[in-house]
Amino acid sequence: MKLPRLAIFIAPLALAAIAAGVFYGKAPGPGNSEVDCSPASAALAARLAPLAKGEIAALAVAKSPRLAPALSFLGPDGAIHALADYKGRALLLNLWATWCAPCRAEMPALDRLQAKAGDAQFEVMAVNVDTTRLDRPASFLNEIGVKALARYADPSGDSFETLRLAGKALGLPTTLMIDKRGCEIGVVAGPANWDAPDAAAAVAELKGG
Repeated sequence: MKLPRLAIFIAPLALAAIAAGVFYGKAPGPGNSEVDCSPASAALAARLAPLAKGEIAALAVAKSPRLAPALSFLGPDGAIHALADYKGRALLLNLWATWCAPCRAEMPALDRLQAKAGDAQFEVMAVNVDTTRLDRPASFLNEIGVKALARYADPSGDSFETLRLAGKALGLPTTLMIDKRGCEIGVVAGPANWDAPDAAAAVAELKGG
């Protein structure tokens, strides 16, 4: 019986996650996601909840925000970056792969959102999780004219596996809204039109929070 592509993808990710302890110096796991966040993050989530509609109706806003899982990935400089290093900046963390058709379809909107709203207070952080043919992500982004997004990558697949083990990712794309305190405010399973007015309103609230 032929397995669905996601099942085929997750199996090697599990092996990659075991090896991630060597590459990143840690094993996968929920990290800090069991630590409750401040009342300020809960208040931000309450303000965001009514904005989860229209083009971002799939946004599941946390009722009790917690610290985002401890993730590590390669930055555009080729060095290893930890998600916790970005505290002080609100993030739209998007995991994507070149083989994922919905990921490819939403990438131009993510690029436009970063071009419009990206600054010292906010970043669209699109992390590629291809584990083979690692030249493909850059080629794809260049072909579609992505200019505003920084090039982040996790060739081990550890970040996806960490979110999967924490119950936050079933497939790709997966997008987390993270506030300036490093707290996970909401998650979207699947693609969204991220440069629509609905998304812009939510991002403005996230930046202000």
